[in-house]
Amino acid sequence: MKLLSGHSISRKLTSLNMLVTGAALLLACMGFLAYDLVTFRDNQVTGRSAQAQIIGANSVSALVFNDPQSAERTLTALESSPNVLEAGILTPDGRLFARYLRPGIQPLKTLPQLPAGTIEAHWFSRDQFVLDRAITLQGKTVGSVYIRSSLRQITQRVERYAAIAGVLLLLCLLAALAVSSVFGRAVAEPITRLAEVARSVSRDRNYSIRVTPSAERDEVAVLIEAFNEMLTQIEARDAALEKARDEMERRVEERTAQLVAANKELEAFSYTVSHDLRGPLEIISTITYILEKDYAGSLDAKGKDFIRDAQAAAKRMSELIDDLLTLSRVATSEMRQETVDLSALACEVAGELQKREPQRRVEFVIGEGAVIEGDPTLLRVVMDNLLSNAWKYSSHQPHARIEFGWNEEDGRRVYFVKDNGAGFDSASAVRLFQPFQRLHSTADFPGTGVGLATVQRIVSRNGGRIWAQAALGQGATFYFTWREKL
Repeated sequence: MKLLSGHSISRKLTSLNMLVTGAALLLACMGFLAYDLVTFRDNQVTGRSAQAQIIGANSVSALVFNDPQSAERTLTALESSPNVLEAGILTPDGRLFARYLRPGIQPLKTLPQLPAGTIEAHWFSRDQFVLDRAITLQGKTVGSVYIRSSLRQITQRVERYAAIAGVLLLLCLLAALAVSSVFGRAVAEPITRLAEVARSVSRDRNYSIRVTPSAERDEVAVLIEAFNEMLTQIEARDAALEKARDEMERRVEERTAQLVAANKELEAFSYTVSHDLRGPLEIISTITYILEKDYAGSLDAKGKDFIRDAQAAAKRMSELIDDLLTLSRVATSEMRQETVDLSALACEVAGELQKREPQRRVEFVIGEGAVIEGDPTLLRVVMDNLLSNAWKYSSHQPHARIEFGWNEEDGRRVYFVKDNGAGFDSASAVRLFQPFQRLHSTADFPGTGVGLATVQRIVSRNGGRIWAQAALGQGATFYFTWREKL
């Protein structure tokens, strides 16, 4: 079709019509020729097989009584077959017993040999055909006869077919050219007018022009009417779209102003949380520290417990404030795109965890090659939360094991963090990624319940998803995917 690109539709229709006509005629001629060739070969095999049987039956006595002259006289009967070039009778051990050779013909360099266990075999070459048949007497092979024939006859048939096909092809192409000319005037000209108007509409964006209707009531006329109706609808919709666009721009401006205001409120909230709420907590922490240090002798055991409870509550509130600030920044912070080695990041976080609690026996297994595109700060939050989570919930194991790696699923990488810790009931997995939702008591495993919600928000912003699989007492595995290109 590249040869027709850039030509008019009339030229294309004419070319395609002639191409289809010529191809159909050539295929038909090739089919007839193939059938004739197959039939000719079958007839050759059948005819030469019958001749070989007759010669074999007439040569049995000559083979039995070792009379090659009699066998040669039998073979000379093939002189009446002009296509037979050579024939011969062979002994059971493959030696030539008698031969007929047409004058001027070179004998076969290698005598044909029947495959073991066969009565008859034949071979076709480019211009010759050889048939070899066993000669039997009372079920015992006493020799064989072969006949070599010329295939010149089929070559002549092919030449005649080619000449006839050439004449027919020329006549059919002339007829196709005449039909295409009439068809082009009836169909191509209206389509050309339609194309010119379409080009003008596309270039000038002027939807008020129309194509001149066709006098005929055929498919082309219906196409022109439909095109004109489409222009009418586009013209109306263009006006409506222009109006809607103005309205949309106004709404976008309003929503942008609202978003700016919301971001300012969020910034104000973050400032309040980080300063106004943290200030009283620091005062509480300071007071309880002074009470514990300077007035410990004046307090009984219950008073000391109150002080420790107040310190723990202040510490927990401070952690909660930090987690809430991290969660709010994840939704509004601008993301940078860099190449990040998650495997190296996991090793770094694992080292920090082991320094924090060097007395724990934890085996870390970090898979290599986890390199992705993303914001290094946010990815650090993801790895820190998932590995810290595994570290925390495997703290009751005498020999904890934490693994980070990745797998290929459906052509996409799936990363995972796996531990052999406390696990959880899989029926409660949907609550894991909701803020402040916890599946274990703070007495067993401290925490705010915000970390996994933060991870879920980061993964979602980067076109991925996160899920978990676990069982009580058998550990947990957290999986997440990541959009490779942002």
